[in-house]
Amino acid sequence: MGVTKLACYSDPADHYSHRVRIVLAEKGVSAEIIDVAAGAQPRKLIEANPYGSVPTLVDRDLALYESTVVMEYLDERYPHPPLLPVYPVARANSRLLIHRIQRDWCALVDLILDPRTKEAARVQARKELRESLTGVSPVFAEKPFFLSDEQSLVDCCLLPILWRLPKLGIELPRPAKPLLDYMDRQFAREAFQASLSATERDMR
Repeated sequence: MGVTKLACYSDPADHYSHRVRIVLAEKGVSAEIIDVAAGAQPRKLIEANPYGSVPTLVDRDLALYESTVVMEYLDERYPHPPLLPVYPVARANSRLLIHRIQRDWCALVDLILDPRTKEAARVQARKELRESLTGVSPVFAEKPFFLSDEQSLVDCCLLPILWRLPKLGIELPRPAKPLLDYMDRQFAREAFQASLSATERDMR
């Protein structure tokens, strides 16, 4: 691997890997995306990350894993455009929103996508996610991005979930129009389109 080029180990179907690819695209950062199918970690990934998990970012001698750590590193390493607010209070609020997305929505997504999940639990998780997204929809009428005038890491965490709604078996109802409009705007953006793997393009 070239010493100066970033390498990103990424599962083309995984929403956590998708987050990092969105950040790379938003920043216009060139990185070698190395596709890793679930359960088939290449030796170099295991050498870089003892857990063999994706996404993993390799930048020269540095290897980072855990999607939020990778996203924040990229935001600091490539500061334009910034994806976290400058001021500590706003920055902390963004981190809290990311934490809430993780706890409230990602946990449900992971449950739905896990083949070991019993069907009754999957049905319940779909219902909870659909109702939660519909309930939060009005806030998307107030700002062009998620509670922000600018694109942020919060959007980068949310969009992979929203893109996967058809795969998750979830259709948002008409009252979720502000969220549906947000999705249309975001999915049309050049950076978002550039972030998609071939597997993800087939999800819609």
